[in-house]
Amino acid sequence: MSPMGRRTFLGGLAAGAAGALARGSFAADPNGRIVVGVMGLGRGASLARTFSDQPNTVVKYVCDVDRERAAPIVKSLEAATGTAPEIVTDFRQMLDAKDLDALICAAPNHWHAPASILACAAGKHVYVEKPCCHNPREGEWMVQAARAANRAVQMGAQRRSSPGTKAAIGRLKEGAVGRIYLVKAWYNSARDAVGKGEPAPVPPSLDYELWQGPAPRRPYLTNRIHYNWHWFWHWGNGELGNNGVHTLDLCRWGAGVDYPIRVVSSGGRYAFEDEQETPDTHSVAFEFPGKVQITWDGLSCHRRSSGFVTFYGDGGALALESNGAYAIFDSQEKEIERRPGDTVGDKEHAANFLDAIRTDRPLSLNTEILEGYKSTLLCHLGNIAHRTGRTLECDPANGMIKHDAEAMAYWGRPYERGWEPKV
Repeated sequence: MSPMGRRTFLGGLAAGAAGALARGSFAADPNGRIVVGVMGLGRGASLARTFSDQPNTVVKYVCDVDRERAAPIVKSLEAATGTAPEIVTDFRQMLDAKDLDALICAAPNHWHAPASILACAAGKHVYVEKPCCHNPREGEWMVQAARAANRAVQMGAQRRSSPGTKAAIGRLKEGAVGRIYLVKAWYNSARDAVGKGEPAPVPPSLDYELWQGPAPRRPYLTNRIHYNWHWFWHWGNGELGNNGVHTLDLCRWGAGVDYPIRVVSSGGRYAFEDEQETPDTHSVAFEFPGKVQITWDGLSCHRRSSGFVTFYGDGGALALESNGAYAIFDSQEKEIERRPGDTVGDKEHAANFLDAIRTDRPLSLNTEILEGYKSTLLCHLGNIAHRTGRTLECDPANGMIKHDAEAMAYWGRPYERGWEPKV
């Protein structure tokens, strides 16, 4: 793991967690300043700017396994705040810092759960990007870790904090469209083929060993880093886990459902002949108790779409856009209400996370880790249905797959020796 050694580091994490629980919610100065560190400077570059804009919050550390990614964000933050954050390559150095209150985890998916679990063990709060975990078992562990350490763990489903989206969901809860029985969601993009990866020397700026971290070792290939790992099961979760989680979270929230009873998937790699493993054309249907269905359609190679999320009830429909704009229609398709959009909720979501830390109310988060896991689980179940090629029957109490050992084999994953998450 590093010259410091696994046992020494984990011992330090345990001591850190005990200390954090003894001193309260966060380690900030008496003025209530919260210190954060950002792990992964792709999406993390934007999150670093978002958190640095929050009152009485400082981004003190930025971390990436590729040294070339850190300099631009440091320059940007220094220009905006007058202070340059410290650059680290190994995020565990941030966790060992006594002044760090929260880890912002925007690393690749295979890192989300292991890094979050280690952060909780170190007594740190966590803002983890979607999907919150690479597989279902990791999500279960993340909930356990958050509860054991009494830490605030927020998944980056920021539309839960968008004023417009909250207003739309509020109208649904008030019965604006009656009893909801169907929710349809879409995600379209125009991605290129990934081609064929070639063996090559690891770039000198990249710590590829640390990039792999908990994932079993694979040789370095030219078409994986820094983004195309999304389309390989070893590290990513395809478009369903990459962007589908945003809309499925809204579907589940608005419909008031938790775990499905049946999951069906159709699709594949249709647009290109290349090495991508995850589908570029994908349709998934989830059935829930109480005669409720959610469907998701994803298309990676064409931007023409049918919408974002639409809720259908026995008294009408509500069409929701990505920026929180919505329109309500009666059962005869007559528009009866419209609200303009405002924001997707990035700043509001960060503010909600920081407020939960300051008030020592970790369960007050808008996308608390249990809710984040429930929505992420839908993505995993859709992918498992795709990979097995058959319908999944699920336990409505926890979403676990019933009567299918082969499908349940995808519930977890193997880990590189010494990197197994521990709760």
